[in-house]
Parts: sequence; structure tokens; C-alpha cells
Amino acid sequence: MKKFSIRLLTLCLSSSLLLLCSFSMYPPGPAEAKATQKSTWFWETPLIENATPEILDFASDQGVNVLYLQMNRDVRPEHYRKFIRLAGRQGIEVHVLGGAPNWALESERHRLETFIQWTAEYQASAAPDERFAGIHVDIEPHVLGEWKTNYDSVVKQWQNNVRYLVKEARSLNLPIAADMTFWLHTYKLPDQSMTLSSSWMIQQFDQIVIMAYRDSAQNIYNLAAAELAEADKYGKEALVAVETKSSNEGNYVTFFEEGTAFMEKELSKVTALAGGHASFSGTAVHEYRSWKELHGLNR
Repeated sequence: MKKFSIRLLTLCLSSSLLLLCSFSMYPPGPAEAKATQKSTWFWETPLIENATPEILDFASDQGVNVLYLQMNRDVRPEHYRKFIRLAGRQGIEVHVLGGAPNWALESERHRLETFIQWTAEYQASAAPDERFAGIHVDIEPHVLGEWKTNYDSVVKQWQNNVRYLVKEARSLNLPIAADMTFWLHTYKLPDQSMTLSSSWMIQQFDQIVIMAYRDSAQNIYNLAAAELAEADKYGKEALVAVETKSSNEGNYVTFFEEGTAFMEKELSKVTALAGGHASFSGTAVHEYRSWKELHGLNR
């Protein structure tokens, strides 16, 4: 055994085999074995008209590599083109963002159609390095009154609208992701055949973002674990998201009180905790403006 150890050490000292030996002797852990995504939402799109360098510098400094930028028809396409082009130079993908609770209702399908039509026209007119790299939707019908009074109908309409969005995303050759509340796995489809999260939010979309809004790593992971396991099962990607805005639901929901330095430490712990899931693809921080303001407070 001693002779083998000496021979191995001699081989590793050889420059041609040093890298190979380092990987063999120290295999990466689950969280280190794959590159992780770090995302944020950008809802106030008019700001890109005059503040693009500031926005992208902050995002880059925080390690953001995917930015969800809301579609706003009042912002001219040339501003989007410049923003996406410059973001790409800093290694940041830009995905077009849209959504509202009523996007789950078939009576509001026209809003989805407008979103898709705008995206299609924009993609067709933009240069390759100015195009969106994906579609991101935030549809949370649980805040609608109908969710409590007419659940089966809302879910069926939501299913139909999700089918529409996914089909259109495929026609544009764009991946599509969706935000998802951490407790959605506790709801069933109207026919009780499976959980709402695994049937639609996970199976239908390419990626989900689990809104596990808490202010400690263990609690964040505990909330996200069920959806991560479902994403594992269906071979989908999943991000774990946290909040930076002040919340009237309680201080435990957000990092607003603790600040960004503490948040980053907890996100590192979340990555370690969730890294064993094949689906885990990184983290997301909601949202750009509140994150930047909190960061500026140096908490």
C-alpha cells in the first residue's frame, strides 16, 4: 500500500497528469458538479432606457447570469435590443417576463396572446445577439377570489392557458419557465389524478422557480424540497427563490431585515442543501430594485 501511495504521488507531480489526479482524488460534491444559475426579476422596464450600465453592473457584481425582463409595450424595441446586447457581453441572458394572476383565466387569453405576439415580433426584428434567450411567466391564480369559490374551473382554465403558452414558446424555439409557490404540491387536479405542481407547473414547463420565501437556509430548503423532488422525478430544472422586499406576512418571509450579506451566506447554504437534487439548477432573488436598495444599505 505504501509503495502504491508513493507511485501515485510521483504520477501526480507530473505536469501532464496533475489535473487528472486532482479530479480523481477530490471529486466534486453534488452542488459543485454543475454550474448554477442565479436569476433576478426586473419589473420596471422603463429604467433600461437610461440606466442600462448601472443595472447590468449591479447584476454582474451579484453573480446574476439570467435576468427576467418584463415586456412593456411602452418601451421601444431599440432599448431592449441595446440592453440584451450589452447584457450578453457581461455573460447575462435576458428572458422576457410576463404574467399576472388573471393570466390563468381563459377570459384573459388575449393578454397572453399579446405577450406572445410582441415577443415573436421582437425576436424576428432583432439581431441574434439582441434576442431573448427564454420566456418567463409569473402566474399566481391562488390570489384570485375564484381560487376559493370555483377552484376546479380556475385550474382547468389555467391548464388550457399553460398549454397555449408552452405551445407558443415551442414555436418560437424558446425555453419557458414559470414561478411556483412552494405549497402547490399540496393541491390536486380536479380529477384528483395527481398534484397540481407535478402535472402542470413541472411537467409542462422547462424550468420552475420555487418561491420558498424564508430568511434561513434550512427553512428555505425545507419549503422547496417537495417541488425539487417532483422536478427530479420528471427530469426538469428547478431554481429556489428568496425575497428581499419588505413583507406584511412577517419578517421571516424576507431578507429585508437581515440584509444582503447575510442573504448571500444563506444562499450558499441553500446550494449545499439542495445540491443533491438532480433538478436543482441554482437560485433566484426577487427582485432587482429591492435587492439593489437593500444592498445599498450595507446591512
